[in-house]
Amino acid sequence: MRFTSTRNRTISVGFEQVIRNCIPGDGGLYIPADMSDLRRWILYSDEQTSYASVAGAMTLACINEEFSPIICETIATHAFPYEPVLKKLDDGLFLLELYHGPTGWQRDFCVNFLIESLETILEFKGNTAITLDYTSSAFGSILSHALRDKKYIKSVLLFPKGAVKGLQERDYIWNGGTVYPIEIDGTEEDCRNLIRAIFKNKTIVSKCNLTTANSANVGRLIAQMFVYPFAFSRLKKQVSGTIYYAMDPGSYSNLVAGLYAWRLAMPVNGFIVPATGSLTLDSMGNCTMLDSLVPLNQREPVDPAFPNNIERLEEVFSINTGMMKNLVFPQHVTDEDTISAVKELFMKYGQYADKSTAQAYAAAKKMREKGNCEGGTIVLLAKNDPALSGNFVRHCLGEAPAMADNVAAGIAPTNLNRPLVRTPDDIISVLSSLTF
Repeated sequence: MRFTSTRNRTISVGFEQVIRNCIPGDGGLYIPADMSDLRRWILYSDEQTSYASVAGAMTLACINEEFSPIICETIATHAFPYEPVLKKLDDGLFLLELYHGPTGWQRDFCVNFLIESLETILEFKGNTAITLDYTSSAFGSILSHALRDKKYIKSVLLFPKGAVKGLQERDYIWNGGTVYPIEIDGTEEDCRNLIRAIFKNKTIVSKCNLTTANSANVGRLIAQMFVYPFAFSRLKKQVSGTIYYAMDPGSYSNLVAGLYAWRLAMPVNGFIVPATGSLTLDSMGNCTMLDSLVPLNQREPVDPAFPNNIERLEEVFSINTGMMKNLVFPQHVTDEDTISAVKELFMKYGQYADKSTAQAYAAAKKMREKGNCEGGTIVLLAKNDPALSGNFVRHCLGEAPAMADNVAAGIAPTNLNRPLVRTPDDIISVLSSLTF
């Protein structure tokens, strides 16, 4: 598979380049330039096919020009010692739980794959890399787990003041680990501004081999494709009609990944999402994208600190505008709809749901109320452990699920006991000091 840019289709680069230098120079985002047809393999897989095998086959389809089948299988096997869980709630509704990794977040899956892929490439090439990101959530814990025992990658991770969490001392670079956490004397926006400033410094980016582990990196997006053929392998003997996936749009990465999986010939009839300010319904009730009204050449470069996959979504639709109204179905969901969905999922199926899962379920219900997907199967994507939204669940139900120890550890406050950092030069000094 070759990759091009959302803003310059003359670019053609391989997988190695797009995950090592994850943002093209034109300010766009990397996207697949071509897609293999995996219909035969997808139809052959079944409930005995492991998630690692699904990921290995799809990895081979993406990077077969650069790595052998054995290497692709090795990357997937190392990345995924755990799997999503597909639960049948009733004859027309399944729940796909994407939080059965070490920290209880979906990002365990995609970050682990990105890091394993990058480590393999760097080992072959004899190179090293540093990821630069910020977080105020469990991303520090997710990244720390993925980077343990890695030899060719280190991470510099910025936290807003007072928001450091989920870290263990053994993972700190000064203790022999791979993560250099920095507490910024400021807010999340201050962290983003620092990252933007550093990525604009092309000399430092090149010298330190900087990349990012957020969704600007197409390696994470590829990993999110795997969940769809995995779910289908479990569904194929249980359902015979149409299949729809319902999800919270978030940064649109799950939706883009689902459409990429569809282009690989995975059977799917549509994707249901709560409407957003960018992805909504026109006067005829069809899907429309309001951001598309702004030409690409009039937009700011993609933000390396806070990327938005809407541009990738636009590219998918630009190939065939009819695809938008036939494959993506936004539904307007209110707060009342969401609370009602939480209650119904619990009372009817005994299932706790966080806000994003509840919104996706509410959107799916509205889709059915309109007479669409009649007789079809809906797969509801649950991205994160519902215990992480305990206050919201308790507000809706009067009770909340217990939080597992590993999930709690990912959000536990951490005291670095180190000076606060304020300027890009302070961070550049840290980057320049790292050795392998």
